Amino acid sequence: MGFLVMILTAVAVVHVYLWRRLVRASTTPGSRLRRVLTWTLVVLAALMVVTMAGSRLSGVEVVRVVAWPGYLWLALMFYLFVFGLVAEVPRAIAAFALARGRRTTPGAALVDSAVDDAEDASVLARTAAGESAAVAGPAAPDSATPVAASGGRPAGGGPGADAPAIDRRLFISRTASAVVAAGALATVGYGVTRALGDPVIERVPVRLPRLDPRMSGLRIAAVSDIHLGPLTGRGHTERIVRMINGLGADVVTIVGDLVDGTVAELGRLAAPLKSLESRYGAYFVTGNHEYYTAEGPQEWIEELRSLGVRPLRNERVEITHGGAVLDLAGVNDLNGALSGDGPDMGRALGGRDADRPVVLLAHQPVQVAQAAAHGVDLQLSGHTHGGQMAPFNLLVPLQQPVVAGLASVPRQGGGDTQIYVTRGAGFWGPPVRVGAPPEITLIELRA
Repeated sequence: MGFLVMILTAVAVVHVYLWRRLVRASTTPGSRLRRVLTWTLVVLAALMVVTMAGSRLSGVEVVRVVAWPGYLWLALMFYLFVFGLVAEVPRAIAAFALARGRRTTPGAALVDSAVDDAEDASVLARTAAGESAAVAGPAAPDSATPVAASGGRPAGGGPGADAPAIDRRLFISRTASAVVAAGALATVGYGVTRALGDPVIERVPVRLPRLDPRMSGLRIAAVSDIHLGPLTGRGHTERIVRMINGLGADVVTIVGDLVDGTVAELGRLAAPLKSLESRYGAYFVTGNHEYYTAEGPQEWIEELRSLGVRPLRNERVEITHGGAVLDLAGVNDLNGALSGDGPDMGRALGGRDADRPVVLLAHQPVQVAQAAAHGVDLQLSGHTHGGQMAPFNLLVPLQQPVVAGLASVPRQGGGDTQIYVTRGAGFWGPPVRVGAPPEITLIELRA
């Protein structure tokens, strides 16, 4: 409940900001345009809340109806907010220059006051204008101060200079809003093409000091965060399988967050996984999203077994290559601890030959600290999406030690535990990726 309240509060704050900067500042009080834009913003905010709540409370088929517009608005809202914040600096400079120019004209104090109070006093000003006209009558135009129709401010000589100043202020606001909207639309459009396009193949050589030279050259395909769900189809899985098969990997690993729904809802989307090809098999570990599904991860464990993908549930297998042996271990995701199904490094790694190298599959990079304590040579992880939509990549380090790519952690007793974090082949929420293209990784082990 606390998380939901936090999300709703953030959504409300951002939408209020967007209204103030993109609607109120760029339209005139009481105008039809302002009313239309205001209600559009309200409807989009409600649609986004329904989309996010529906992903947890309703089935995939129900969510699919609102997911595309809801999640696309989420992405557009985010980038409108980001570009809006960036535009605050030139907006402030333009406003300062405009105010300074007004102060050099006669009646500057009256002009500044009228500009600052224009919106809040518009209705009263129009009323005052009507009363003034009634008292003065048509025969006394010289004895009454003319009033500008745009808000009840003085017009004509002297203070009349205020009218073009206000027009310039509105022009600045509309220009800034147009630039912000264009930037956000272009960014989201680019992000959609990246998210829905082919994953990038990242070929990463990793040198392991304990690797037997006979095993040098072993290739491990790693993919994570496929996120089969309401916005993906069977073609998404088929493309990933086709690209992995084209790598000629010795081992295939799926490092969590495969699905966002039940087997009944998404089983047909996962079916192409049975076509995965590798010399020594395909392996899977759970991610946090497997624990968010209505039926939990166990049904997917059984489904993947039926597709020829072996789940590693706090356990390990031996990979024999060229007469040498490597341990491939896998642990459950941290979220499984809430249901008594969490990671158990001791069970997965205990009792093995300490001279033999070990590669660990663990969905979240933060598990690398424990992996290092257990003498792991290389950990393969996902979870972060590389940030998915920049600048979220700047926030990921608040929770995870590595955003994407190869890094190392000192190991007790000397040496390092290396970790590679793949950006994932799918997306979660908005079908948008900016600064973090989808990825399939080919790890080549070297002695």
